[in-house]
Amino acid sequence: MNIFVGSLPFSLEEAELKGFFEEYGEVSSARIITDKFSGRSKGFGFIEMPNDEEAKKAIEELNGAEVDGRTIVVNESIEKPKDGTRRPGGGGGGFNRGGSGGGGGGFNRGGGGGGGYNRGAGGAGGGDRGGFNRGGSSAGGGDRGGSRRESY
Repeated sequence: MNIFVGSLPFSLEEAELKGFFEEYGEVSSARIITDKFSGRSKGFGFIEMPNDEEAKKAIEELNGAEVDGRTIVVNESIEKPKDGTRRPGGGGGGFNRGGSGGGGGGFNRGGGGGGGYNRGAGGAGGGDRGGFNRGGSSAGGGDRGGSRRESY
């Protein structure tokens, strides 16, 4: 079973993390995720335990435990789908902006609740359209933003 461990102290080493879980059974691997530029810990990691019963016992016992003054979070890690699909629900946006209300949209175009490049737009409307440097409407259908600037 793959286990997520969050809120780790930044000074914790992988060997120490592995040691906490070895008290409950065999540990295949222990990884602390680090920033690729600075090499510093991001404060979370993953443990792999081959025996599911031992893993569940470790999760139950260690979730909420205190390590170096921090209360850690331990739960089963859910893997991302490998086929590129996303979980249903709220919104993503395109390049450098956020959508809302189940929105979408991509680079240089808008979807039902999305907007365009470098803009946030849309909320509840169907048919709203954002474009490059254009804003969509927050409610209503078929509205289209213009190419004007609202402020300088």
